[in-house]
Amino acid sequence: MKEITVTEIEQRFLNGEKLSIIDVREHEELVIHGKIPNSIHIPLHELPNRLDEIDQNEQHFLLCQSGGRSAIACSFLQEHGYKAINIIDGIVNWTGKFEQK
Repeated sequence: MKEITVTEIEQRFLNGEKLSIIDVREHEELVIHGKIPNSIHIPLHELPNRLDEIDQNEQHFLLCQSGGRSAIACSFLQEHGYKAINIIDGIVNWTGKFEQK
């Protein structure tokens, strides 16, 4: 599985790169902590039923609180032919701005 750190993603984000970040945390977590601007929220348990919302031709970065659930999501997407990279250290290490859900 391909992996990247949240620091590397944050730097690419700050450089203005258009990134597809999929946040697989639960709804309650987004209400409490917010989310990365322009990220897509698809909770892990909803992922199998929402594949049609994900562009199979685009590279996606999977994010959760600390990297565990996003690893599961990343493996699932890769098994279904998607280009996915796990953000290994999760949103707890994001130092940038958040948008509220």
